Amino acid sequence: MKKELYTPQDLESVDFENDIGYPGKAPYTRGVYDAMYTKQLWTMRQYAGFGTSTETNKRFRYLLEQGQTGLSVAFDLPTQIGYDSDNPMCKGEVGKVGVSIDTLADMEDLFQDIPIENISTSMTINSTAIIVLAMYIALAEKRNLSLASLRGTTQNDILKEYVARGTYIFPPKPSLKLIVDIFQYCSQKMPKWNTISISGYHIREAGSNAVQEVAFTLADGIEYVKLALESGLKIDDFAPRLSFFFNSSMNFFEEIAKFRAARWLWSNIITNRFHSTNEKSKRMRFHTQTSGASLTAQQPENNIIRVTLAALSAVLGGTQSLHTNSFDEALSLPTEKAVRIALRTQQILGYETSIPSTIDPIGGSYFVENKTKEICNDVEKYLQKIDEMGGMVHAIETGYIQKEIQDHAYKLQVNLDAKIDKQVGVNCFVEESEQDFTLLKVDPKNEHDQIAKLHKIKNDRDNEKVQHCLAHLQNAVQAGDNLMQPIIDAVKEYATIEEIANILRKEYGEYTESIF
Repeated sequence: MKKELYTPQDLESVDFENDIGYPGKAPYTRGVYDAMYTKQLWTMRQYAGFGTSTETNKRFRYLLEQGQTGLSVAFDLPTQIGYDSDNPMCKGEVGKVGVSIDTLADMEDLFQDIPIENISTSMTINSTAIIVLAMYIALAEKRNLSLASLRGTTQNDILKEYVARGTYIFPPKPSLKLIVDIFQYCSQKMPKWNTISISGYHIREAGSNAVQEVAFTLADGIEYVKLALESGLKIDDFAPRLSFFFNSSMNFFEEIAKFRAARWLWSNIITNRFHSTNEKSKRMRFHTQTSGASLTAQQPENNIIRVTLAALSAVLGGTQSLHTNSFDEALSLPTEKAVRIALRTQQILGYETSIPSTIDPIGGSYFVENKTKEICNDVEKYLQKIDEMGGMVHAIETGYIQKEIQDHAYKLQVNLDAKIDKQVGVNCFVEESEQDFTLLKVDPKNEHDQIAKLHKIKNDRDNEKVQHCLAHLQNAVQAGDNLMQPIIDAVKEYATIEEIANILRKEYGEYTESIF
């Protein structure tokens, strides 16, 4: 229940040791590390990718020159759903919402002159995550780098695709098998790699509230853990490298409480449900992105303020990594000027405010601690209901999760239309204004160049070796083997993302969404 004043009485149900505790100690409500930002700031990322790999490489190097401390790769839709740039279905989409990756050659160009052994790379890729990760591994091996030195994350969270984002290819069961293959491979060879980023961000962008974002994200996480255990992995073999991805929206204090609640809940789930004894398995480490859905095309400069406040929530909430949206993203892909402002927003928070000099400065707030407990209680009710339904996969297949999100999204829009909720420049303080800045436009010639590059690679490669690798991959799929190494072998011979995905399509089939 919403109150206007919170007092010590509101904390009577809060147990300090079991609910709040200390930074760096279970249940990690106050942060996953004892020193938090007093020793090292969060990783500063800007999600970037457009056009060709060469163009995106220039943006990466620009951002690194401006002080960015981690890379975050956006892929175009064809790459995300396993089609090559020359597929007729991809006309007009090549390089538009991210960088186009057809073969290992594109991955090589994407990271040209970037020392991947010294920087953390996050890749927002799901249904084709195993193929894109294989290309990254092949790139590292071509550079004679130890895989154990690589740091980064593959998003690799297919369950949220079925309810919030839509870039799935295969049905849930084989898709989950691919995820476990990555868990198994990386647990043996890539100890610093985050094998999955269990993502609430897209659930929130689709219209959920904060409680639903946490509940459905954790339910996805529970499902992934169960599958990994069923495959023969032990909880502490893979759980330390699980990571999460959350939205930071405009309800400032609720967002801070949400992050604290998520840590408490995950620590308890891993401890009590899965019986982990490794403290690293219990730590919820997460990346945060400021809310894209909160940005407006009207009066877009106001988005700088929105992003700043959302970023501050994430920092006060204890994020490990942060992407700040650019002010022009409601209109186009961001320009260099816009991404520089977004990055400077993080740098000002980190270097000018002295906020990082105190660990969990919001801890102990009557309001925030009460809100944290309230979110925990509400999330646990959702988790219990999902368990009673047979787990997250069943809850998705019956349409329950989708309907919960859709119902709340509808309520949000109704409240905006009725001006119950205010959005400056949209339903209040509206004014006619002319756009006085330049938008980024992706050159249509990029698609032609990308297709020409792809055709040259297909002509120049050893196609007999490619076919041999694809046949070996097909045999591995049919045998139910781990597919990481066969896919790595195929991409090293410059097999394309569609050629590999088509082998999987042939064996697994394609998922068609049900109408609920």
